[in-house]
Amino acid sequence: MKRLKVDLATATKNLRVLTSSLVNTKFIGSYRSVFRGKGLEFRDYRQYTPDDDAASIDWKATVRSKKTLIKEFEEERNLNVFFLVDASSSMLLSSTPKLKSEYAAEIVASLSRAILESGDNVGFALFTDRPMKSVLPDRGTKQFYILSETIVDISLYGGKFDLGEALKFLIGSLSAGTLVMIVSDFITSNNWEQYLQIAARKFGIIGVMIRDPTDRALPKISGRVIVSDPFSNNAMLIEPNLIRERFAKYVKEEERKIKDAFVKNNSDFLELTTDVPFLEPLTKFFKMRELRLR
Repeated sequence: MKRLKVDLATATKNLRVLTSSLVNTKFIGSYRSVFRGKGLEFRDYRQYTPDDDAASIDWKATVRSKKTLIKEFEEERNLNVFFLVDASSSMLLSSTPKLKSEYAAEIVASLSRAILESGDNVGFALFTDRPMKSVLPDRGTKQFYILSETIVDISLYGGKFDLGEALKFLIGSLSAGTLVMIVSDFITSNNWEQYLQIAARKFGIIGVMIRDPTDRALPKISGRVIVSDPFSNNAMLIEPNLIRERFAKYVKEEERKIKDAFVKNNSDFLELTTDVPFLEPLTKFFKMRELRLR
């Protein structure tokens, strides 16, 4: 089997650094405070213990009862997280040491390991314009093995990406309350926003957009170059110097529209580029999400 060059050992190491950097929120033991969203119902108060995250203390209830109390949520005991991974041809682009698909695979592997170590369920699908491989949420070491073997299988990559079809697939396949992380460059077909709206009513959704630097800025090359469409055999001759500014403006506007579609549907959105290690922006994102949902 031909594989993507994904360093899962490095991904695991990054997980340890991520865990350390989130020590104040005890990421492994209580990462649900980061992922908490719609669908979690308040169950009861219980007394705070030294193993709990101090940020979870409910100070109003504590003052009233004269005991240090935290809230418990019903679904916290069994959370389903599902990774929808874009496996289309555009994810095989790279102007950096890592393809977008390799960068994505390390993120998914790192987060999956954390979720499974917390005793919760992970599922995933590699999707183009159809599901190339799909595994429903489950827990345990075997689930991580299946994911890590599948996500590096190059035979599952290539073709177009249809986000609308992917979202329809999720709506029909997953149980309500699942947290869905869509990992893609979002270079996709049109008319997917209506399905995002439906999916956001059923699931918690986080969009993770991964872009290569050349997705946003044409290289500084004099003269003419031939560029090809990753989804077809079409090619065209361009002169980068003449269209660089117009291209950058167009991409910026498209990225803004994509982000706005997620925000409008009460979903989170994270933007990453393959020339910047994902650890720091991912950590900041988690901390901001936790503060927003606290």
